[in-house]
Amino acid sequence: MALKKTSELQLFNETKLYELDFYKDKYRRTRKEWKKFIAGRDDIDEAIIPPDVLTAWIRCRRFGMDPLKLPKKKILKGKELDGLLAKNREFIDVSSPFLKNLYQFLKGSGFHVVLFDREGYLLEILGDHDIAETMKNTGGVVGALWNERSAGHNVTGTIIEMKKPVQIFGSQHYIKDYHGETGSGAPILSPDGELLGGITLSARNFRVNPHTLGMVVAAAYAVENELRTRKAFAESQRAYRYQQTVIASITEAMITIDNRGIISLINDPAKKLLSFQSIRTEGKSLSAVLAKENTMLLKLIENNDSLIDKEVRIFSRNSWNDYTLTLTPIISAENERIGKIIVFNEIKRAKTMAARMVGANAILRFEDICGVDPRFLLTIEQARMVARNNSNILLLGKSGTGKDIFAQAIHNASDRQNGPYIAINCGAIPRDLIASELFGYEEGAFTGSRKGGNQGKFELAEGGTIFLDEIAETPLELQTALLRVIEDKVITRIGGKQNRKIDVRIIAATNKDLREEIRKGNFREDLYYRINVFAIDMVPLSERPDDISLLTRWFVKKYEETLRKRIEKIDPRIFEAFIKYAWPGNVRELQNVVERMMNFCRSNELTYDLIPEHITKTSGIPDLMNLGDGPEENEKNLILKMLAMKYQKKKIAQRMNISRATLYRKLKKFMIEI
Repeated sequence: MALKKTSELQLFNETKLYELDFYKDKYRRTRKEWKKFIAGRDDIDEAIIPPDVLTAWIRCRRFGMDPLKLPKKKILKGKELDGLLAKNREFIDVSSPFLKNLYQFLKGSGFHVVLFDREGYLLEILGDHDIAETMKNTGGVVGALWNERSAGHNVTGTIIEMKKPVQIFGSQHYIKDYHGETGSGAPILSPDGELLGGITLSARNFRVNPHTLGMVVAAAYAVENELRTRKAFAESQRAYRYQQTVIASITEAMITIDNRGIISLINDPAKKLLSFQSIRTEGKSLSAVLAKENTMLLKLIENNDSLIDKEVRIFSRNSWNDYTLTLTPIISAENERIGKIIVFNEIKRAKTMAARMVGANAILRFEDICGVDPRFLLTIEQARMVARNNSNILLLGKSGTGKDIFAQAIHNASDRQNGPYIAINCGAIPRDLIASELFGYEEGAFTGSRKGGNQGKFELAEGGTIFLDEIAETPLELQTALLRVIEDKVITRIGGKQNRKIDVRIIAATNKDLREEIRKGNFREDLYYRINVFAIDMVPLSERPDDISLLTRWFVKKYEETLRKRIEKIDPRIFEAFIKYAWPGNVRELQNVVERMMNFCRSNELTYDLIPEHITKTSGIPDLMNLGDGPEENEKNLILKMLAMKYQKKKIAQRMNISRATLYRKLKKFMIEI
């Protein structure tokens, strides 16, 4: 046994001596070629000097570097060094554990390990004490720049140039002061293939062995692998956060389940819908968390792979509510069904969206209503007051008095302004269609009915306002159904059995005397009292003489824009004629007359001859009348009335459709003190 150990030790020593002799011989032969190169000779033996080394020597010569003089390297200090380390903090933190592992393996053997960035700046150095002073003397400190232009031919600089593992032995270095060391290094690439920097492992020539380069390559690969792992994790986290953000932004209630019915994902609207906020549902069976009253819903989900907008009732929070159910299968990359996506959409919200899509909205507000007549202003204030509650409203007045405008304004001044506004003319719909128009119908309710049925106007108005114009024209049998809607807040589609709750405010309007209609048997008395919670009498235009000139100017301005005309003057006789006319068609008739006159107008003045003949004959004003002071007196009285009502001057100017400067000139002209 002792003889065997002696033989092994002898073999080891002989191997070491052989390696030492090999490196000495390699050093001498390389040094000889180096001397030839720095002497300017070009007969370099390429069998001794590898092409990469010779190319690096040529680069250093071009840089004007003196091979016999240690280069003065650029070294960052202070704030510049702090900035360098901060910029590379993540790279240092990822690489540092692998550098320490490599150094621990070689500790005490005279090696030093260096991490550098993509530019060649040294970021971290680990080494034995006996070489620390040598490193310091050659500029081997953190913050030093070791690219070839700054430090000459070295492992760090060559890796930056070639982006591949390299080993530079002793006299292969261009700078003579580096000939005592051999360096091995490998680049570190980002997951995207970009150079981040690298690791070098250096020692005195006689300490180098064939495995040195492999060790540093393995360390660099380990750093790259860690960077790839971190990037993959970060990307998965980003993808997860993105997924969560997308899911959170979906307003519909959404649940995903696997083939066993286990919940894998549920968003907040779904938790709220099913009262799951206080319990963790992911990982649990859908059947285990649904209320027992939802057995039919569960069977529908289990027995179908795909459904689109199937109407369902869900029991939650101790009540039943209507939703649409959409089922979509989840298909794997192998084209296998691995689960389902369940989406519940609140029918109320869907109806509101549908109503908006078909143009069910109110565009006019109280601010758009033009008038200064005291009685008319009182009507506006009454409408403003009742708009704040949910009482049913009955608008009474002749055609053209603005009942539809008031209905829109009331809606827009109410808490329902963000909901739909549905207007329906009860007198314009055929008798046999009005019920289905108001209440909707189920599939197969009658010949020609739409597949899947159809929503009625009351359903479309959910959460908003329905305006029933000409309500006196509704058939008696429909009045009974309307009474039930008002009293019970439910509707039943034609041909259907299910009662549907509704939340709709009713504004009705008529130009008839409903009491007279009740006496005639044409209108139900009980319905009259239910819709007549708050009645508003519209003021006819004939009783608003002060508003006629104001409205005329307002309509002129309106049609100036639509007809692309500019009216600078209005013949005062026009106002005189309009004031004396009875206006049986009220504001609508005045609007139509002004539009007609604007169409026929061929100059920038609206003249008396443009007035329709039936108005001038009725007013009894001759074509060649004495103008006198009539229009000015009328304008003066108008201003005085508005001032008496505490109107601000800005408001007066707006009502008269003139600028504030013009108003001040009129005040001065009429000698009105303010």
